[in-house]
Amino acid sequence: MQFSQRLFLKGKPIWEACLEHPFLKELSNGTLEEDKFCFYVKQDYVYLKDYIKLFALGMVKSDSLEDIQAFSKCANAIVNIEMDAHIEYAKKFGITKEELQATKPNANNLSYTKFMLQVSTEGSLAELLAALLPCMWSYAFIGSTLAKNEKALEHPLYREWILTYADKEYNNHNKWCIELMDREAEGLPERELKKLEEIFILSSKYEYMFWDGCYKKESWVI
Repeated sequence: MQFSQRLFLKGKPIWEACLEHPFLKELSNGTLEEDKFCFYVKQDYVYLKDYIKLFALGMVKSDSLEDIQAFSKCANAIVNIEMDAHIEYAKKFGITKEELQATKPNANNLSYTKFMLQVSTEGSLAELLAALLPCMWSYAFIGSTLAKNEKALEHPLYREWILTYADKEYNNHNKWCIELMDREAEGLPERELKKLEEIFILSSKYEYMFWDGCYKKESWVI
């Protein structure tokens, strides 16, 4: 079994729990309140600004030109596809770009990104990948699952969000990161693989907490 498959088996129950969370259940049947989705769009916009930095750190920690180029392409996809998509979603819900930029991360958002940045700064390339993969991989899992549901694609605005993460290009970037994880994990002792697994699981749990915080519209203000 490749190491990525081991990670998938650990992460899948958490991602399935995400799909069962009211945020995604209601999004899939078109009943999610728009103010909750707007809250999510703002929080995710802030999140992505820190998430992009992980790919820059991946370039720093990579030895081959091919991997540096691939990390650059992933970062470019987030900046010019995913974040632009968020700006377009925001416009449709009456949120200005200035409002997005002024958004402050809530406590879970801040804790999640600080965790990933610390792991990625202090750890190995494999540890960086273990921290960043659950976001990419779970979104691909969620997007491809929801895209199979015709009911989920009926909503004129949520449909676009679903198809963004079910998109082939998005999944290609995800696939490359998974393959690199396998390369970096090859030959590592079990104690190091266990550490990577723990990082991966924690990031996956943060993903669930992110959905929960957005559904409850948890503010950064104490």
